[in-house]
Amino acid sequence: MEQAVQDFLNHLTVEKGASPHTVSAYRNDLGQLLEFTEGAHHAGGATEWARVSPRLLSDYVVAIQERGYSNTTVARKIASVKSFFNFLLEEGEIREDPTENLSSPRTGRSLPKPLSEEDVQRLLEEPFKSDTPEGLRDGAMLEVLYASGLRVSEMINLDVRDVNIDEQYLRCMGKGSKERIVPLYDRVVDVVQHYVTNGRSELLAPSNRNEQALFLNRRGDRLTRQGFWLILKGHASKAGIVQTITPHTLRHSFATHLLAGGASLRNVQEFLGHASIATTQIYTHITSERIMEEYDRAHPRA
Repeated sequence: MEQAVQDFLNHLTVEKGASPHTVSAYRNDLGQLLEFTEGAHHAGGATEWARVSPRLLSDYVVAIQERGYSNTTVARKIASVKSFFNFLLEEGEIREDPTENLSSPRTGRSLPKPLSEEDVQRLLEEPFKSDTPEGLRDGAMLEVLYASGLRVSEMINLDVRDVNIDEQYLRCMGKGSKERIVPLYDRVVDVVQHYVTNGRSELLAPSNRNEQALFLNRRGDRLTRQGFWLILKGHASKAGIVQTITPHTLRHSFATHLLAGGASLRNVQEFLGHASIATTQIYTHITSERIMEEYDRAHPRA
């Protein structure tokens, strides 16, 4: 049974040209399936792929759902199983496809959850309660994210030269190596300049004065995404924010608050660096929900 899985993975690599990341995902998914079927074998179940029944696969789906995977992950794992059995069918290893009626959970696209403007205010103020190099850095990072809507990966890849203090904009490299210019308001320019002058210079290691990264860790190296994630969670907790926050939360909040304030969808698309405006349109659902909430709260007959 293991050899059949390896043959399928080789098929993906050689004939389908699948990326190493995709092949690794299939290997993980089918490894779980193989482990489950081996357990079923000890209980009198399948000993070869031709003996795997639709009932056994249904039990497998229940098992992975009970592990707490999201619907999106479960759907992906089921898709991997379907692709594998389709391969076995085409290769003549099985006569019937046991996944034919195997259904996936409905995934749908989850809406991003922005912070309220009040929560954003508390979060942005929190780092400045500590007048340390780290506090100045953290305050500058959060201000930049909320002011620009950058992805976290874009933010940590900024170099000092990418921020134009005089002209009040930053230059970043987005997905697909596409460069974009994002304007900055006065407050952000001030905190970034203050950080560079009084915070970054303290974090910069004497042995690494040529480091170009804008945001540095305590060792004087470029801050990592994981490092920022820990920083963000720490400040959110101190600010008393109960909503779950991810590294993308400020980007979602930036887009939502701009649209709620009257910005055009096309401009927000450009700020976010979305290749298609359809990607940006997800935020219109959020602003529509907020409008309905305001309507229900304000209308005398609502």
